[in-house]
Formats: sequence, structure tokens, C-alpha cells
Amino acid sequence: MSKLISKCPCCNGTLNITSLQCPDCGVELRNTFELSAFDRLDEEQMSFLLSFLRHRGNLKNLQEEIGLSYPTAKKRLEELLVTLEIAQEENNSAKQEVMDMSSISANRNSNRASEIIKTKLMDNGGRVTVYTARGLPCEVWMNADGTSFTSDKLPIKPPYEYRIFDVIVDLLVSQGGRARKGNGRNYKLGERNCDKTTVVGAVALDRGYTIGNSVFDPVFVFAAILEWAGIAHNERGELELTHQYRSML
Repeated sequence: MSKLISKCPCCNGTLNITSLQCPDCGVELRNTFELSAFDRLDEEQMSFLLSFLRHRGNLKNLQEEIGLSYPTAKKRLEELLVTLEIAQEENNSAKQEVMDMSSISANRNSNRASEIIKTKLMDNGGRVTVYTARGLPCEVWMNADGTSFTSDKLPIKPPYEYRIFDVIVDLLVSQGGRARKGNGRNYKLGERNCDKTTVVGAVALDRGYTIGNSVFDPVFVFAAILEWAGIAHNERGELELTHQYRSML
């Protein structure tokens, strides 16, 4: 039995079903039957959907099964939802500002996280969408000064500089390639879940906070950017350097 197709092989128009037949008694129904949204999925989308359901919506397990990065898996999920008419395609036209990057330079041969991330941002037109461990989108874009970046989830000034990623990676390296993210929302700097061995603590110290201060916790965005760049895995409660990045050190 041939697999149902939803697109016309001649003009690529959407096909309708005009006949249904019972294989048992032979009765045949003729009418115009509309294909469901699921029938319009291509083979790749259907395979992705089945994997997604098999892993009960766990994107991390799905990534491991079909060998996708988190951003790619998230993008495919968004495309699937649009095809199934569960979500609408985002209109990012207002955000597609052309940025003049002629005066911004990056060392493409460097293994420093700051240079890798800056280079990837430049290669993507200066603006990208990354996803947190909970799957929430974060818009990240370069600033014209060439040394800092901004995110819609980090409305603070002055903005963080790219070198903050070197601070985080140095912390991970010093602890064998992984470190706890920490908790700056419920703990003060210097306390167990916000000390210098945690990402939030190291970032706060670099930012100029002193022991005993309440700190702003930007780690969920930094972790998403590091994973997008292929530098660190954004695990639950901790960051771990990827094998790919370790090989560059």
C-alpha cells in the first residue's frame, strides 16, 4: 500500500482525498475529504514527532537519539508546531535590523570562549535566538562597541562583556570541566550556593560585588549562549564543557 502524500507532485499544491474504500466489504465513499494537519507532515517531521512523543517531550533525550544540538531540536519543534497549526510563525521582521559590523573584529583562530561567541554572533548577522534549559527563547545581539552584548532577558547596565564567558570557562576548567550554576536569587554572595565555586558567584565577583551582597543572577542566559556556541552543556544545575571544546584547549 502506498504512503499517503499531501502535495501534488506536479504543482506542489495541497491534495484532497476524494475516495475512501473499506477493504473488508468493498463499500466506497466518494467526496472531498480534507487532509489533517498530521497528514501534511513530511517524513522528517513525522520522525521528529514520533521521537518527541517516545521521549515524552524530553528534548535532551531526543537530542541524544537523533544527534541534534539543542537549538536545532528547538527550531524543529517550533516548525512542527507551526505545521500542525498549534502555533503561529513568529514575525521577527521588526528585529531584523542590519547591524554595521565593519568596525568589529574577532580572532577566528582563538580558543577563548569570548572570541568564539563573538565570531558566531558576527556570522549570524549580530543577532541570534538562544534557548534556556527550560526552552524559553532569549534574544541576544552584539553592541556597536565590539566588546559587549545585550539580551532581552538581561536588562541591566552596563552590559556584560564577552570576556565574562572566559571567566566562566576558566572556572569550569579549574574544576575539571564542570561547575554548579549556583543560585543568586535566594543566596547572597559568599554563601554556599553563591560562592566563588559556582558560576553565579564567579560572575558576581568579576562584576565587582563583594561578599555578603545580594546579586543579579544572569546564568540562565549565559548557559544558553554557551550551549548555542558548542562550548558547554547546559545541564540541570550545572555547566559542563563539551568534548568538542575540551579538544581545543
